[in-house]
Amino acid sequence: MRLSLVVPCYNEAVCVRRFWEAARALALPSEVEFVFVNDGSRDGTLGELRALAAEDPAVRYVSFSRNFGKEAALLAGLRKASGDLVATLDVDLQHPVTLLPEMLGALRSGEYDCAAARRTDREGEPWLRSLCARLFYKLLNRLSEIEVRGGETDYRMMTRQVVEAVLSLGEVNRFTKGIYAWVGFRTKWLDFANAERVAGETKWSFWGLARYGLQGVTAFSVAPLQLASVVGVLSCAAALLYLAYVAAKTLLVGEPVTGYPTQICLLLFFGGFQLFAIGILGTYLAKTYLETKRRPPYLIQEEN
Repeated sequence: MRLSLVVPCYNEAVCVRRFWEAARALALPSEVEFVFVNDGSRDGTLGELRALAAEDPAVRYVSFSRNFGKEAALLAGLRKASGDLVATLDVDLQHPVTLLPEMLGALRSGEYDCAAARRTDREGEPWLRSLCARLFYKLLNRLSEIEVRGGETDYRMMTRQVVEAVLSLGEVNRFTKGIYAWVGFRTKWLDFANAERVAGETKWSFWGLARYGLQGVTAFSVAPLQLASVVGVLSCAAALLYLAYVAAKTLLVGEPVTGYPTQICLLLFFGGFQLFAIGILGTYLAKTYLETKRRPPYLIQEEN
């Protein structure tokens, strides 16, 4: 039984060899294939991959023409992997390779189709990023039909059947965690403590994560569109009630109609909400526009 390790890399020249050495040190009972995906790195990552491929015939690599993002790199790695079992994990060793034997045992037992790793803590991360991550997963689970667990990572091992199911989803704007949840299958969850990178620094900025989160919500939920409709109906109802109140007050009490500041506030509120609703519509329309163009999610410049 062959095991493929799919490893996205972006400016990770200092981590590539350390990852390969750590994985090779494991006593895995299966034949191992390494599938490194160079996501348009601007450092010496590609040179390191070429050197490893020359040393180890089990090392394969794919190099993009530019940086297309981690989702594209994961997709390319899954397409290139030839193993009966396929694992996806980060090259910086924040995903401990020591979990691979346990994942392998779970899948070979026949009880599970997938083994996924979940972080039990976010020690070492900025508190704001940790808070936003927890809130995002709660919001996503409330708004969509899928369930993404808090602390869930891209570190998992899958059978060939699961891999083919993931690849059968042809959308260009991919949110892999949501795709894993959508396809289902029997999953064994493994917990691990958060670890520091072996070298280098994270490539994810706060705003990059925010855009990724927005992509996840819009990929698996239409609740934001429904929210705009609901708030619109409630706003109309509130406006009619306020109109009835002003008319009754004028007729019964005789107070002249005033409220210039109130009008300005209401105009600003409803104008702002209309722009917000248009922004939501624009986000979904943009995703539809990108999907209809059918551009490839990545372009390969070099592979061995």
